Amino acid sequence: MADHELPPLPYDYDALEPSISEQVLTWHHDTHHQGYVNGLNSAEETLAENREEGDYGSTPGALKDVTHNGCGHYLHTLFWENMSPDGGGEPEGEVADRIEEDFGSYEGWKGEFQKAAGAAGGWALLVYDPVAKQLRNLAVDKHDQGALWGAHPILALDVWEHSYYYDYGPDRGEFIDAFFDVVNWDSVEEEYQKCVDHFE
Repeated sequence: MADHELPPLPYDYDALEPSISEQVLTWHHDTHHQGYVNGLNSAEETLAENREEGDYGSTPGALKDVTHNGCGHYLHTLFWENMSPDGGGEPEGEVADRIEEDFGSYEGWKGEFQKAAGAAGGWALLVYDPVAKQLRNLAVDKHDQGALWGAHPILALDVWEHSYYYDYGPDRGEFIDAFFDVVNWDSVEEEYQKCVDHFE
């Protein structure tokens, strides 16, 4: 059984200001993300105990907790990597070419991604779809509703209220715009290359 741990931020807590404040980043990483790690470990421990004891009464709830907390943990880990104090601008390299190929242009992709972020009840994701062998935008509710089986996220934007309300109030759109000032396109390129190397 895996013992999941909270990964450290790849930058200081105040490094993404003014896009994301030190206070929000501290709460978001140390409390919210830690909560998903704890929930995932607890759910896996419950499942292991149930198997050992042959008593599966609490198994359905634990299975749902694995999905919810596991997706929360994995997506937050990507979210932190997808941002940088040196980020922003537009992508370059192969991921830029692929965005243009699959969405017509960077502007076409960005417009669609912003709409996904505005409509989602959890996450906007740019994913690699290994079946169609193309990039797609997804609007995901919570952490797992609206996901595409087999797809691999390469860019994640958390749009739960805890991500932005302290800094921006109800103006999610302003937060979405600010996210583009800190996007770490090197991280997105790296995640994209992993998918291409594995599936193409």
